[in-house]
Amino acid sequence: MAFGAEELRVLRRALALALHPSPASDKDVRDCLRLAESVDDATQEAARMRTFLLADLDRYRAALPGSVTGYLSLLEDALAADHRPGADDLAALRALRGNPAAAALLDRCRALAEQGVRDRLEARHRPRVPASRTHLLALPGGLLGAGDQPAKPKPAPPRPVPTPSEAFPPKRRPAQPPAPPQELAVG
Repeated sequence: MAFGAEELRVLRRALALALHPSPASDKDVRDCLRLAESVDDATQEAARMRTFLLADLDRYRAALPGSVTGYLSLLEDALAADHRPGADDLAALRALRGNPAAAALLDRCRALAEQGVRDRLEARHRPRVPASRTHLLALPGGLLGAGDQPAKPKPAPPRPVPTPSEAFPPKRRPAQPPAPPQELAVG
C-alpha cells in the first residue's frame, strides 16, 4: 500500500498526536477519519482481489495438466499475496515435478507449508490478546493526562433468560374451517 503526500502528512500528524497528547483540531480529526476509511477500503479491496486470485488458482489446479503454465504463474502470485500452500497445491506440484519450474516451486511450497505448521504450533502456546485490545482507538484530544484514570465501563443490565415455552412455543392446531352457509328452503 502506498501513501500520497497528503496522506503521509495526515499520518504524521496522527502519530504526533499519539506520541505527544494535545487537543486535536476538528480538521485533524476529520483528516484522520478519512485516512482510516481509505486504509479500510484498500484493505477490503486487497482481500477481494486475493479471493479472486485464489478462486482462479483453484480453477487452474482443477484443469491440470493442461494448464501448467497458468497454474504455476498464479501460484507464484498467490504466494506473493501471503497464500500458504495447502495439500491440494503440494499434490498438484508433486504430479508436475517433471517440469523444472514446478519442481522449484514444490521445494518453495514445502518449506512454506512446514513453516506454517511450525507457526500454528507455536501460536497455540502464545498468550492471546483479547480482541478488544487489538485495535487502537483515536479520540479527539489525544491520550489521558498523567493523573487521569480511564472511566470504568458500566455493567450491562442482565438480560432475562427465556423459558422453554417462550423459546419453542407450542404449535397451534389449525382452526376448523367455518361450515358452508346452508340454503333456506322457501316453500
